[in-house]
Amino acid sequence: MASMYRRPRGGGNPLPPSYRNKALLIIAAIAVYTAFLYHSGGAGQYLGADSAAPDPNLSASALNGMAAMANANRKLQVSTWNVAAINNNPFEYWITYDENPAYETIMTNIEAFLENPGAQDVPVSQVFTEEMFAELEKRMDGVGWDNVRSYWDNDFKNRKIVEGFMKDPLLGSKRLASMPDRITNTINVVGSDFPVCRPTVINMYDGDLSTLQIWWSAWERFMFDTPLTIQSKDGTFTEPPYKMLQPIKKAKYPDITEEEEKVSLPLQTMCGAIFDAILVHMMNTVSTPDVWQALKKTMVENLNRQKVPHTLDILENVYGTSDIIALQEVSGSLIEQARNRPLGQKFWIVAPGSMDAVRDQNSVILLSKETFPAGPSAEITSLVESSFEPGVTVPVAKGDILAITATDRDGIPFVVASFHGDTNGLATKPVLSAIMKGMASDSSLVAHKLVFGLDANTYEKAKPGKQQDVLEWGQHYVSYDLTSCWGDVPNPANYTTFNSRTYLQPQLNKACKKTDKRANGDVNPKDFILFGKGDFKVVHTWKDNTGEKTYIEDMAFPTLNFPSDHGILATIVEPITSASNA
Repeated sequence: MASMYRRPRGGGNPLPPSYRNKALLIIAAIAVYTAFLYHSGGAGQYLGADSAAPDPNLSASALNGMAAMANANRKLQVSTWNVAAINNNPFEYWITYDENPAYETIMTNIEAFLENPGAQDVPVSQVFTEEMFAELEKRMDGVGWDNVRSYWDNDFKNRKIVEGFMKDPLLGSKRLASMPDRITNTINVVGSDFPVCRPTVINMYDGDLSTLQIWWSAWERFMFDTPLTIQSKDGTFTEPPYKMLQPIKKAKYPDITEEEEKVSLPLQTMCGAIFDAILVHMMNTVSTPDVWQALKKTMVENLNRQKVPHTLDILENVYGTSDIIALQEVSGSLIEQARNRPLGQKFWIVAPGSMDAVRDQNSVILLSKETFPAGPSAEITSLVESSFEPGVTVPVAKGDILAITATDRDGIPFVVASFHGDTNGLATKPVLSAIMKGMASDSSLVAHKLVFGLDANTYEKAKPGKQQDVLEWGQHYVSYDLTSCWGDVPNPANYTTFNSRTYLQPQLNKACKKTDKRANGDVNPKDFILFGKGDFKVVHTWKDNTGEKTYIEDMAFPTLNFPSDHGILATIVEPITSASNA
């Protein structure tokens, strides 16, 4: 970092007395400001004797820049947004779809079908028929797999489709239906902008599923006759989906028996076919193909295929006035498209130097080119990651953290960070501590002003020791003399998420009834913007789950118009100077 900021060289003619007096005043001001950094909120105070002395030139630049910002009555608008949401299955989460009442009718009927099937709980063989199994058996024998007819005849064909299959917890723990779904549900292929989808209800498959026979013909052809070219870390390879399936190991999934482990490839293929057949049967039972397939097509277009364009439209048209935007769980596709749109002309779009191309979930920072004309100065993510407490495992993945430096048009040096916390929020406190430790350890960073937008994954009612409590999180950032857009003490009921799973996804143990969406869903205060308590004060803060700078409480989202399961958070702050403190 030191090489980035160079002090003026000495030499030249002696200063006249009047200039020497002015220089002494400036030096005195710097000394006072340096003391302020150590005792009133600067990064250096946090580690005591281990902290570095601030660079005097940067201290002066920060002091003068904050004064210039205040004199110009300039404010800073900061926004943060976790843009991730539905990926493959448009039916996975309850959404608000007021435009089409058929959505809620279908989802409620599916819930009733699975909770109280009654006479509809027919044997598997009435849905996935003997003829279908015989054709599947021939296919599996043909590729050299062990025969699983005994499992079909003695067990699966006689099971009831709901109580004996869909709601069987042992089938879930053995992963016999969820494993093949995870691997073959949606497959990214070389040379196509859109993935290839298995013929099923719970993905973006757009083929006809109006009858079980039409579904079965497409499913069999997809699994065994459709070679797909896949990009892997070792290069490209081409093979049909059945070859992509992986054995289910007892060592990892102990509920599977040793006998089942030996035949796990054909057994999971059979179970996967049964699972998809039941889904098609249910949809055509609770609705008609012309209704539910048209509904799905609209949802796929808005929630899946148009997700990135919708996200960028909101950023451009609603939040384009921001000085700083922190984004989380950003795909490589979104970054590329953003740079090629007007957003890329207005903002520096900064991605991590080490992108996560596998999970494709990266933290990203957008800096206004007007506010930060020189753009980002350096990425300091590695400094943050190297500042974790020794011997402590912090649950962060590649791409979760992005931290950079930048200097604004008034000469104020900033550290700007974006972070996506793990599901339980257990990395959130260690990451903040690492940022503060890293800043305090480097003389060129001590005087920088921190702005940190993050999905903290904090909870209103956290499970002790397993989830991060939001009030405890507030105490943590206040301990570093930081505050948030929500103040020092966040309101636990100030939610920025409201999502809950439906019954149309493989993990029925996580499904929420329509009446329990609020009680059992993920409704929590998760998103924050942090900054120095002695640096800025809030003028106005808002949250948004509509894309129109408004937030509708008790509304499940995403919606067709709002593409994320996290609300946008934005705040306008103004600088605190000695004059404003007086």
